[in-house]
Amino acid sequence: MISVVIPCYNSSRTIGKVVTLTAEELDRLGYPEHEFVLVDDCSPDDGATAQVLRELSRTRSDVKVILLAHNAGQHNAIMAALNFATGDTIIGMDDDMQTHPSQLGKLLTEYEKGYDLVYGYYPEKKHSGFRNFGSYINYISSRILIGKPKWLRSSSYWVTRKFVRDYVIQYKGAYAYTQGLFLRTTRNISCIPIEHFEREVGKSNYTFKKLVRLWSNIIGFSVVPLRLATYVGYVFSVLGILGALFIVIRRLLNPSMAIGWPSMMAAICFFSGVNLLFMGLIGEYVGRMFLGMNRNPQYVVRETCGIERKEKGNEEIDDTGSGDLSAAAD
Repeated sequence: MISVVIPCYNSSRTIGKVVTLTAEELDRLGYPEHEFVLVDDCSPDDGATAQVLRELSRTRSDVKVILLAHNAGQHNAIMAALNFATGDTIIGMDDDMQTHPSQLGKLLTEYEKGYDLVYGYYPEKKHSGFRNFGSYINYISSRILIGKPKWLRSSSYWVTRKFVRDYVIQYKGAYAYTQGLFLRTTRNISCIPIEHFEREVGKSNYTFKKLVRLWSNIIGFSVVPLRLATYVGYVFSVLGILGALFIVIRRLLNPSMAIGWPSMMAAICFFSGVNLLFMGLIGEYVGRMFLGMNRNPQYVVRETCGIERKEKGNEEIDDTGSGDLSAAAD
């Protein structure tokens, strides 16, 4: 069976069409057994998205709905969906018709060659310039911080196997980054070019703040920034020693040389800034460790719809809408 996981945010006008077209495309491709796991990431639209999702779960037997109690972010919403997915193959896509169902055949054809994970990527993106710039920064950061292969191009449109999902959901940290989790699970990965469609309704929900938040999640999967802090410390220590020797030698050769107050203050401000930057970086790591120790949840399930009572590990997930922290974490 195929599970299609979709994080939803302000998608009341598009998600119904996404589900309908995706189901039709899967049927056409010869995959009649499928389910949709739709997660409303606490959309700020006065409950419009949640209402549409509830209606979908009532009218379609292949739809599961999870409503989160607070906005957890796209990647944490995906983690919620993965926890409720039961298929042997999992497809991840967006709720805005930009990851178009018509491209599923390309992804599944590549997937059937034996890859554990297949990404679709866009040779021509329909995002704004700001969003494309953020995606480029994310691409560079992923290469440097988590060792993403140079040839690998990715997006929010992907297909993976159940065993990958099983390992990914073992991560319980509050700052999930699905690409990092995928890369540390398997390297049997492929990517293929697919068409990127225009957004049918509204505009991108990614703001500068959310892009920074997404970028900061990457550091939770790498110690490279801490090593960089060490290297920078070494470099500036050597430069400081060389600078001091240079000043002493010049002073000996020219006793009347005046020591410049402006240059000294500039140096103090610069090095203080470097120190504060890396202290903040270290503080970010320590803060995340603290939140992890306090079991800060990835997400909190407020309500579920269309999910039959079943066992998951040693706990049960039911359709009563009584999702709690333990259910969300496991």
